[in-house]
Formats: sequence, structure tokens, C-alpha cells
Amino acid sequence: MNAHASLRRRILVTLGVIVVFRLGQILPAPSVTVRAPEADHPLRWILDLLTGGGLSTLPVFAFGVLPCLAAPPVLRALTVLIPRLAALRAEGDAGARVLTRYRRRLVVVLGLLGALAVVVYRGPGGLGGAVLVACLTAGAALVQWLTEVITERGFGDGVRILLLAQVLAVLPSEFLRLYETKGWTAVVVLGVVTLSITVLTIAFAQAQRRIPVQYAKRMIGMRAYGGTSSYVPLRFPQANSPAVLAAVLLSLPVLWPGVDWLRDEGNPGRIALYFVLVCLFAFIRAAGTQDMAGVARELGRVGGFVPGIRPGDWTAEYLGYVRHRIIALGAVCSGVVALIPAVGLALLDVSPRLPIAGVTLLVVLVFLVGVSLDTTRQIESLRQQRRYEPFLR
Repeated sequence: MNAHASLRRRILVTLGVIVVFRLGQILPAPSVTVRAPEADHPLRWILDLLTGGGLSTLPVFAFGVLPCLAAPPVLRALTVLIPRLAALRAEGDAGARVLTRYRRRLVVVLGLLGALAVVVYRGPGGLGGAVLVACLTAGAALVQWLTEVITERGFGDGVRILLLAQVLAVLPSEFLRLYETKGWTAVVVLGVVTLSITVLTIAFAQAQRRIPVQYAKRMIGMRAYGGTSSYVPLRFPQANSPAVLAAVLLSLPVLWPGVDWLRDEGNPGRIALYFVLVCLFAFIRAAGTQDMAGVARELGRVGGFVPGIRPGDWTAEYLGYVRHRIIALGAVCSGVVALIPAVGLALLDVSPRLPIAGVTLLVVLVFLVGVSLDTTRQIESLRQQRRYEPFLR
């Protein structure tokens, strides 16, 4: 009963925070009247995804989780530039707590800067502008607190869960607008694209190559220890960065003369070049994610070996050979997954409205699947822990 009550409480906390978050994205800021942005602006969809449509109406939570998303990379960049922050990172848990406080303050600062930019660009002046700045800054701080409530007392990572909530709130209106312009063809194409990416992403996330490992027996006193078998799981790390980087590189030559064919996302040559770049960047990114020589040394230290392979450099060479084959296959799979939304949206001919629509849709769908899988794993892990808790007392 206690286990079910704990699960129920975590679910209710998560749902309650999501409801409060969405209410904050609907409740308008006090004493503020601003005009909505142009509906066909090329960056409108991306901004709506990052802010939950907040920049269109300027509610209390106008920035959504955008300051929370921007604070960690900014803090990492500052850690490289400021020796004091680098020293805090090396201090372990005590330094991590101090960096957490700095990250919270940085979220508030980013919210303040965003509020000032909104007032300068679109908001009123005088007392109304000051009220708007105070309201939006306080909203960014409150969203930061809501993400921590989900992380500590609910399910999943708070930032990702709230980002998922605001993305799901924006997508229906965008799909409806596409349906109004393209008809049922858009529904069928987007349905196929969504289903294909979802299935391939789940299969990709669960796939692994298991290298069998045998541990040698050791005699300690009159007892024999070891002799068990296990495996080394090798996976291809999933990431959206190769597709994003390829799209950015293909967009840069638009500023140059003589490359007009790169402006059309439906051009076969551009699609082929995009596929090659995604495969290349995915291979380069995955190549440095795991040190096979270190894995081989760790196996030798604990008395493990791959059957049929001599320990030491031979094991490292074998693991590296298998790893490279997995990376090559995974890079091709990443390119295929990246092609699905690009081809689907090229058939709908929506690239003039949103120049990077294909990669945006890919990032959104992969993110939705990733958050769902992580949350499901956390729920299942907690259920198993509660189930075996009486036997561990």
C-alpha cells in the first residue's frame, strides 16, 4: 500500500506542477497590452516550441523553460573561463551545491535580461514596463522552482517534463494550421513521419551489442569466487546535434551567390548532401564517446576477459573493431531518421514558411520519445525498488 501511495503521490505532484505551469503560460501579465507577432514569421514556430507560445501573448511564464535550458550551457562556458568555477567543479558534492546556487541565480539573470529585451522591443514604457519586467523575472524564477519540485518529488527531469508539456501545447495549433493549408495530405504525411520516427527512435534507443565477458575463478581460503559471466553493452549514442549542425551548415551558403538550390529543402541534391553530413557528424561525435582501451584495462583489473580473445591490447583492439562497426551502422541509421521529416515536409512544400522545418520536427519528435522512455524507466525502477524493499530490510 505504501508503494502505491508513493507512486500515486509522485504522479499527482508531477501533474499538479504541469497544471500550474500551463496556467502560468495562459495568465497574462498585469497591466500590459502588447501586439502579437506576425503569424508567418519564419522563427515563430521555433520560439513557440521553446517558450510554449509565451512570446506571442506575454503571460506570467512568457519564457517557459527557456532560461532553465540556457543556464547550464552558459554556466559551463563560464566554468571554462573562470578558474574559481573550475575549482568548485573539482571539489565534489560541496562544489556542486555551490554551482547549483549559481545556476539558479543565472536563471533569474537570464529571465531579467529577457524581460528587458521584451520591454525594449515590444513592451510599454514607464511604470507598465517596470511591472512587466518584474513579473516576467519572477515568472522565470518560479518556473525554475517548479522544475526542481518535479525532479525531487515527481517523475523525470523537471526541465524536460515541462518542456514536453509546452511543446505538446503548441503542436496541435501548428498541425491545424498545416491542415488548413494542405488538407488531409498533411495529416497522412505527418502521421507517417511521426510513427516512423517514433518506432525507429525507440528501436535505436533499446538496441545494443553485448560483448560476452567471463570472470576468472579465484580461491580465497577454502572458497572459490568469480567464474561468472556477464557482458559489455555497446550502444550508439543518440543525439540531435548532427542533424542540427548539418542543417546550420546547409543554411549558411544561402548568404552566398550561386547556391540557390540550397534554399529549397525539397531539392534532391540538398537532401542527399544533408544525409551525408548527418552521417559524417554522427560518426565523428560517436567516435570519441567511449575509450575501449580503458574498458579493456578495467576488465583485466577485475579478472574479466572476452572468450577467445587474449587480455590487454588484443581485447582493446577487438572492442574497438566492434565499436567502429556499431558507430558506422548507427551513423547511417541517424541519417535515415533525419531524412524522414525532411522528405515528408518536402512533399508538403512547407519549407518557405519555416526554413529548417525538417530538423525542427525531428528534434521535437526525438525529444518527446526520449522523455517518455526516461520517465517510463524511472517509474519502472521505482516500482521494482518498492516491490523488493521488504526483502532488503
